[in-house]
Amino acid sequence: EGRRYMPGVKDWLKKASSDLKASKKLSDDFETFDCSVFHTHQCAEKSLKAFIVLAQKAIPKTHDLGLLLDYCIGINNEFLLLQQESKNLDSYGYASRYPNDAFYADEKIVEEAIEMAEKILITVKNKIR
Repeated sequence: EGRRYMPGVKDWLKKASSDLKASKKLSDDFETFDCSVFHTHQCAEKSLKAFIVLAQKAIPKTHDLGLLLDYCIGINNEFLLLQQESKNLDSYGYASRYPNDAFYADEKIVEEAIEMAEKILITVKNKIR
């Protein structure tokens, strides 16, 4: 039986970048704001997982940005600087996915979410160079 291909750092970053691009494309229409913020969470999650792969650690099976960030902080405490971003983006991974009266996104929320996801992605990219 062949060994399953394990995605590397570049694979994770490519997916994270793709999610960020999708988020930006969906951010110009109020009917897709929920999808836009969902992709910001995906970008952040995949960025953090890329860093964990870079550190040659096993990726925890979670979508929880707080847990993933704690894992990254354990590897490099500079990730402490991303606590607010990961806390804010975390709810977008589930709250924006299904019909939910409690979830609301406006232009400002979408804009801020994109900035936060981009900050996480850039932070990880800077650790690789």
